[in-house]
Order: sequence, then structure tokens, then C-alpha cells
Amino acid sequence: MIQRVTAPALFPPPTYSHASVVEAGTKLAFLAGSVPLDGQGNLVGEGDPARQAEQVIANLREQLRSVGSDLEHVLATDVYVVSSEPAVLSTVWEVVEASGLSAGPHSSTLIGVACLGYTGQLVEITATAVVPDPEKETR
Repeated sequence: MIQRVTAPALFPPPTYSHASVVEAGTKLAFLAGSVPLDGQGNLVGEGDPARQAEQVIANLREQLRSVGSDLEHVLATDVYVVSSEPAVLSTVWEVVEASGLSAGPHSSTLIGVACLGYTGQLVEITATAVVPDPEKETR
């Protein structure tokens, strides 16, 4: 259902693919940015990008579950981190890798930004995922 492609003429990416291709007729979910808020709207991990990334991934799992999908079916992500330091971005990417999200591997962009929507927010992830059809998967 998902074909992940690493272009042979390009430098091989470490833990992601250059492109993901989905056959026509597949149901897709385009998720809003997952943020580091708990169920009551409180910021989790103030000042700690790794802890915020863990909460973002947990919230992303819930977003995916709500539409009948999961991390395994994620095609592409944009990972936003409030920092201009590559080491901070790498710390967040390590959390992404540990979550299994990049196991596809999926297509991803890691972006350092000046600020995000909530006060104290350091991490946000947007995602596009396949919503598997249980009837097609059991055939």
C-alpha cells in the first residue's frame, strides 16, 4: 500500500525516505500540528524539547487512532523545533526515531523555527497518514 523510495542518485538519508507513494484510491488523513499539551490544555515539558517531543508523539498517536490509523501508516511529517542549534534539533529527532515513527522510513523535514503557537511551546509535528481499510488488509 505504501511505497517508500530512496532516490539512488541522492545521498542516502539516515532514517527517512526521499518520497512516499500511495496508490490511488487510498484514504489519507492530513493531521493538524500535534502540540505538547496534555488533555487539560497544560504545556508538558516546559523548557525541555525532548520531553515536549515525547508528548507531541503521544498526542500524534491519539490523533491517528481517532481516524483509524497509527504511526506505522504515517507517510510524511514536518517536525518544527524552536531552536537554531542543530544539537537541539538532533535531540528532538532522536525522540522521533525512538517512537518508531521513522521506522517506515517515512518522508520528513526537520525545521528550526523562531516560535510556535503556544507560550513555551518548543516542538510541533504535522503528519500525513494512510487510513488503512480493514477489509483490504484482511484479504
